Amino acid sequence: MKNKLKFNIYIIFLATLFLSLSTTVFALEVPVNENIPILIDELPLKFDVPPLLKEGRTLVPFRAIAEGLHIDVSWDNATQTVQGKTATTNLLLQIGNHTAFLNGQALKLDVPPEICNGRTLIPLRFFSETLGYQVEWLGNERIIKISSPPGKMLVTGFYALGSSETSSWKNLFNKDFPEAEEGNTKLVKKVALGWYSLAENGNLLTRSNTGWQRPGGWEIVLETTRQYHVQTEMVVHMTDKGGSLHKLISDPAATATAINQISEEATLYQGVNLDLEGLGWQEQGETLNNTRQNFSRFVSLLYQKLQEKRVTLTLTLHAPNSAYLGYDYQSLSNNCDEIIIMAYDYGPKPEPINLVSGAVQEALKTVPPEKLLLGISIPSETTESLTQKIGIAKRYQLKGIALWRLGLVTTDMWELLGTKILPSSL
Repeated sequence: MKNKLKFNIYIIFLATLFLSLSTTVFALEVPVNENIPILIDELPLKFDVPPLLKEGRTLVPFRAIAEGLHIDVSWDNATQTVQGKTATTNLLLQIGNHTAFLNGQALKLDVPPEICNGRTLIPLRFFSETLGYQVEWLGNERIIKISSPPGKMLVTGFYALGSSETSSWKNLFNKDFPEAEEGNTKLVKKVALGWYSLAENGNLLTRSNTGWQRPGGWEIVLETTRQYHVQTEMVVHMTDKGGSLHKLISDPAATATAINQISEEATLYQGVNLDLEGLGWQEQGETLNNTRQNFSRFVSLLYQKLQEKRVTLTLTLHAPNSAYLGYDYQSLSNNCDEIIIMAYDYGPKPEPINLVSGAVQEALKTVPPEKLLLGISIPSETTESLTQKIGIAKRYQLKGIALWRLGLVTTDMWELLGTKILPSSL
């Protein structure tokens, strides 16, 4: 239903665009056959036929752009037609024909589609900025940029102790604690509260030696987030420093203690966010397999316990292309409600889009997109690079994004998020 709705929105958008062609002036002076890069949401779009200039209009590969926007496209060689359709909607264009058809309704085009090197090209002004898309021709850079309209996705914000300058509370509610207003809760619909850790013996801690602790006044945070219809997760964070996490997940008694204490505390929240980091470092072979199996077993047992209490489970995991390979995404996907991919800490800043995209692509091999959120490290990004990361979540139709962390999101970033995202609740 979700994909069908998105497709129908795009079809209506294109139909409106067709109808406006006679009055919209949008000609890009792009040289014929020059290999001009096309970016959608600052992300490169791969295509093997360059743009073509015809009658003052720039023609671009339809399939590449349609697939970048998740519109299914088919080609009929016998009738020389290209179409996108669902069970209820059918958009049809024919090579050389100034008339297109939407569910049988004729729509006039001033420049018809044509074939170049086996690819169907359509006028770029289909994506006119007056109809929801912003299209720019940057002559000095020789680039065409397409910015998509806001997409519906979940935004999770990690809430952690900061300082007076980096307060998660103020960044979310726009007021000093304990005062509050709607603020950025219109975008952030889930907060992951970084208040807990684990001891090696499985005991749940509200104060750890890594800085994760439950603050005074935490009850007010829970009450206020619920007042503004924001869901809450208790984050349980632990690293494998000194092998402590390995010891916990391999010890049945410690595992049982952790699961029981987490599940009891979880009744205060709507969900648990398990952030157990550092597994699999420099491991391989049977050692790595044992680590993965132990962690997956721990997660499975915890998930069963939380389901009894009707509490959700989110896993915050190292990216599958990171140095920490102790996480079996396929197995874990069957025992959680969401997975946040920590696609960051690769080294360069901003985080390289090829590595972030690669992490998502690898995760999607075994995890459905509706379970995945792209983790974004705000200290690693600029406002412009944040556009790219949101674009990756859109391109792969992920459930949403998770921001590390509240308190560090700048005013410009909030404004950007507001133009790129339509909030989605669970």
